[in-house]
Amino acid sequence: MKILLIGEYNSSHYTLKEGLEALGHSAVVVGNGDGFKKIKVDIKFNLRFNSGISFYIKRFIYKLTGLDITSLDIERQFNKHKKHFTNYDVVQLINESPFKAQPKTERKLLKFVFDNNKNVFLLSCGTDYISVKYAEEKKFRYSILTPYFENKGTKKMFWHALMYTTAPYKAMHQFIYKNIKGVIASDLDYDIPLKGHDKYLGLIPNPIHTDRLKFKPLDVSGKIVIFHGINDNNYYKKGNDIFEDALSILQQKYSDRIKIVTVRSLPYKDYINAFNDAHILLDQVYAYDQGFNALEAMAKGKVVFTGAEKEWLERYNLEEDTVAINALPNAEHIASKLEWLILNPEKIKDISKNARAFIEKEHDYKQIAKQYLDYWTANF
Repeated sequence: MKILLIGEYNSSHYTLKEGLEALGHSAVVVGNGDGFKKIKVDIKFNLRFNSGISFYIKRFIYKLTGLDITSLDIERQFNKHKKHFTNYDVVQLINESPFKAQPKTERKLLKFVFDNNKNVFLLSCGTDYISVKYAEEKKFRYSILTPYFENKGTKKMFWHALMYTTAPYKAMHQFIYKNIKGVIASDLDYDIPLKGHDKYLGLIPNPIHTDRLKFKPLDVSGKIVIFHGINDNNYYKKGNDIFEDALSILQQKYSDRIKIVTVRSLPYKDYINAFNDAHILLDQVYAYDQGFNALEAMAKGKVVFTGAEKEWLERYNLEEDTVAINALPNAEHIASKLEWLILNPEKIKDISKNARAFIEKEHDYKQIAKQYLDYWTANF
């Protein structure tokens, strides 16, 4: 089959493409490289006028005319590549704003996609109307909006999520759902809000390139290395402040037994290698399931503090603290879990092996690609 994947988060669509190609299909990924992460794509859309002097010029033009020059530039790039958006067997959107343009422009581009392709599917991966509304209504025990409710940061800092429940994005959501064959969730944080929706096809876990990401047995004879990767744009959303508080507690008690490595907003090609020597990786707090970064770290055999809630344990029939560590939004709790690992280094080795085995069983990119093919073809 000929498949078009529009948009990218981390490397989820590109890894899916690799799985599809390994199964004999043709796939093209279109995207902006997920911002500073600079993820590999086949057709690159550049997001211009979002930094430096050009950003202030853009704001001035918008206030004066109501025109968003970034969106206009995305439309220009789309028109340049228009021939690449027609006549696919399957098209999948990464979320409800795959081109990262304003809703008016996004709708125009997506209309062309819908008009020129029969089988378009949506992936609920990252924020969208249904998941954000569910979080706004506080139906989760905690969510990416919990720090917002706790007055950590400004509304502007959480706008990338909150915007999805505004009138223009709600209208975009309705437009997309009228034109897609179905929606697929990439993990439980998107699966739970979608349950019962007539367009919901089910959850397919994120694909991980198990052939490329090599497992390295951990040596726990020396200092335990704890890696904390921070995305400055999502500092509170990911719970990085809580991780830093936990690390501060740990540093006071075990400075002679641990080494803490902190990096900020690294491009993907640098980030994926930055934690090679780590035993433990701190990923995110406000999640029920693992995102892409956590899964890739688990594939390498790292002990990852991330979403590993009871719903996840039940889905995969796992015992707590055997494959990943559930990072609750409580610095003392995270510090106590870290302390448990430091005092029981053999547990680190056990969890490391279990994590790799779990990824091979549940997230192998070729197996996941096969699941997508089954879901898509069943809903043509």
